[in-house]
Parts: sequence; C-alpha cells; structure tokens
Amino acid sequence: MNHEVIRLSHISKKFKDEPVLKDLNASLSKGEILGFLGPSGAGKTTTIKILTGQLKPTSGDAFILGINANHIDETIYEQIGIVTDSSGIYEYLTVYQNLDYFAKILKVPKARIDEILHQVDLYEHRKKIAGKLSKGQTQRLILARAVLHRPKVLFLDEPTSGLDPSTALEIHKMLFQLKNEGMAIFLTTHNMEEATKMCDHVALLNEGVIVEYGTPQEICLKHNKVKKYAVQLTDGKNFTLEQTEENIQKISQWMTDDQIETLHSCEPTLETVFLETTGRKLS
Repeated sequence: MNHEVIRLSHISKKFKDEPVLKDLNASLSKGEILGFLGPSGAGKTTTIKILTGQLKPTSGDAFILGINANHIDETIYEQIGIVTDSSGIYEYLTVYQNLDYFAKILKVPKARIDEILHQVDLYEHRKKIAGKLSKGQTQRLILARAVLHRPKVLFLDEPTSGLDPSTALEIHKMLFQLKNEGMAIFLTTHNMEEATKMCDHVALLNEGVIVEYGTPQEICLKHNKVKKYAVQLTDGKNFTLEQTEENIQKISQWMTDDQIETLHSCEPTLETVFLETTGRKLS
C-alpha cells in the first residue's frame, strides 16, 4: 500500500525571472518526518507555500494527499496543519478560547481541546490570557492549534527557532508522538543537529537546489572520506587517529590493556556536509 502523502516532482519556481527553486524532487510518507534544511533564503518556505496551494510552481508538479497542489481548494486545510513565522494567536483571548475558536471552525469536539492542552502541557494555563504566555508557551499553543483537528500532514517552518533547549525538547517529544500516531511531518529548519535527531529523511537545500537527499546517517557516511576515531584513555590523554594499520594495532593494544575510556568514530555532521557541499555556513 502506498502511504505517500507528499511528492515534489521537478519543482522549479521563479520570481521575476530570478530562480528560487530548481528541479526539486522529494517525497514524504505517513508516519515520517522529512526535513528541508538550509539557511534563510534557501527556498524552504517557498516550498511549503507551493505544497499548500499558496504559490504555483513555474514548472513541475507538487502533490499533497494525492491532489495536485495547483488544484486544491480550502477543504485541504481540514487535513493539514501549518506552523510558520506568521502563525499568530489571539492575544486578548485565553488559551482555551483560542483553541475553542478554531475548534468551532474545524468542527472539532470540545473534549479534544482539553486533550490537546494536556498534550502540550498548557492545561494549567488554559484560563490565562494568551498575550501573557512566554515564547515557549506561545509556540506550544500555536502547535496545539495546528494539530487540534488531527491533520494528516503537518507543516512546520522553523518550529523551535529562538526557543530555549528545554522548551525545544518538549516540542520534539510532541512531534515524535504525532509521528508515532501516523502523522506526516514536513519540517524546515537551519538547525542541523535538530534535523539529525528528528528526521527520517532530509534534503539539504542551497540556493534552491537539493545538494544532498537521504537519511541523515546515509548523508554523513557518504561524506566520511577519511575515517578517523577519537580516543580518550583512562589516564586522560586524547587522540584523534586515522584508520591505518598502525593505528588499528595501537587501538587494539589499548583495548587489550583496558586503557580506553571512550572511543568514537568521527564521521562528519550534517552541518559539516552542508559546508563542504555548498561552501556556505548556516545562519
């Protein structure tokens, strides 16, 4: 059975003859997280707008839930959720009233509101005026609103940008739970560490071009040209050794003598791969 919910087929987009996306190909299936990774201006948000029918591609086809994105109507929003930089809240309403408003629009039972408030750890704040929430609480409320109607696809545009590590971790936990429930999640970020942790597949996007596509591990191992190992001995000394016959024997002897405290392979990170393939730093 085909569980594909998103497909990008040779998507290109120009604004006033200026190419923004160039021949993108990617797919996302039920219960997966696909990361579109790259710096600001790489084309990540434009891709989301094409998939959700807000922009038309210059060429190629984008499909969401089996429908060509050029031909979707407002009913598609009953099956998708979106969190972007422009996603706001009604600051003068309470947390509960914010969700209640959208529950009525989306015909969601009231019981679902309490359920989602518990899920995002905002139930105790349900009577608080939304404008008085912290940044992390506000982001959790926006996410709660986006998944209130249990969408099949969730679009997240830099969902943890500017959040402290503990709040970002809470967002991650919720996303893993949604994924395990079968939701397909399309995530854009310039945080490569987050993508490595979260995503089943990633597309490294630079100036509108996908320069690498695959699982985070596949991409990192592909660029692991010179195999190295970081070794810390029990006496506190540290070594970074290339994989040579001499060094293999040295490591083997240390292991025999029980002198190794830690031993790690030194394959590149996604951020290192991005820098190598594009010459650009993430920002």
